[in-house]
Amino acid sequence: MSAQQQVITIDDISADNAPAIYVAGGLGQFFDAVKAEVTGEVPDLTTRKGRERIASLAATVSKSKKAVETPGRDYLKRLKEMPKVVEAELRDFVTKMDSLRDTTRQPLTDWENAEQARKDRHIDNIQAIKDMEVFGATPTASALKQVIAQLEEVELGDSWEEFLPEAAQAKDRTLSLLRALLADRTQYEAEQAELTRLRLEKEARDKKDNEDRIAREAAEAATRAAEEKARLDREAEEKRVRNEQAAAEKRENDLKLQAAEAERQAEQAKREKVEAEQKAERDRLQGIEDQKRAVEQARLDEKARADAAADEILRQQQERQADVAHKSKILGEAKQALIGMNISEELAKAIVLKIARGEVPNVSIQF
Repeated sequence: MSAQQQVITIDDISADNAPAIYVAGGLGQFFDAVKAEVTGEVPDLTTRKGRERIASLAATVSKSKKAVETPGRDYLKRLKEMPKVVEAELRDFVTKMDSLRDTTRQPLTDWENAEQARKDRHIDNIQAIKDMEVFGATPTASALKQVIAQLEEVELGDSWEEFLPEAAQAKDRTLSLLRALLADRTQYEAEQAELTRLRLEKEARDKKDNEDRIAREAAEAATRAAEEKARLDREAEEKRVRNEQAAAEKRENDLKLQAAEAERQAEQAKREKVEAEQKAERDRLQGIEDQKRAVEQARLDEKARADAAADEILRQQQERQADVAHKSKILGEAKQALIGMNISEELAKAIVLKIARGEVPNVSIQF
């Protein structure tokens, strides 16, 4: 042991020097001192005094052990309590430091929250502009006009702050889409109105054709009645002629020459009358047939004209729909090509629409 270590004896151990003593290898000096003390002599076991000396040395070892162990145990208890004290102190310190940190940062936190709320308000307003082009069902032209009017009333100024360019772009893009949709819906509704008009005209023509058919059938019935009356009149006339002929034959016996002449004149008159009646009947029937053919031809001509007009409108509508589908396909392919260049879908869509509208100089899309 060094001179400094020998200065501290077992009796000198206290709470003050315990931290320096109860360390790794720190108790070796006391063990060596006790060992040296009890092994430094060899008592005579044959004598009572020698045996008592050995017992005394053993007791000295026990006493020295207790003298070192008891302060050590007390120090160990203090060490076990120390983590709780340190933990409580650290917990209090950390709590106060966290509170001080939050209080110190509060102005910045309040500013950041206000700034985020300001940005969120602008972003929500821009999204509201974009959402004006979204409809749950196909809108009418009137509804589109109202939405366009509402969007046109949205003012773009300093109140939008740094979001003004994005808001202006969203408004222009949404207005362009709405106006294009309005043009399509206006044309579609006009076409539907025209189809409705043609349908009503066709229904009116069909009604008139039905009325004309009824009139023709009535006229034909009247004609048949007139023909029947003419037949009866002819038969009555023929009967009368026969009666006259019989009378003439009866008078022929008395006035043969006069009767012969009268008969000849009667025959001539009958032939002329029959021929006149037959010619009149042929002319009447021909007139009726000519009128029927003219009415039917007029009906067929009007039907052909209406059908051709309806077919032309449908053809033009199908061409426009095919053109819209073709343009949508070309624009979609252009957008996908831009997306493939790591451009966001929204930006790619905006670029393609600007090019399609001719807003990008020297660049165009071939449809």
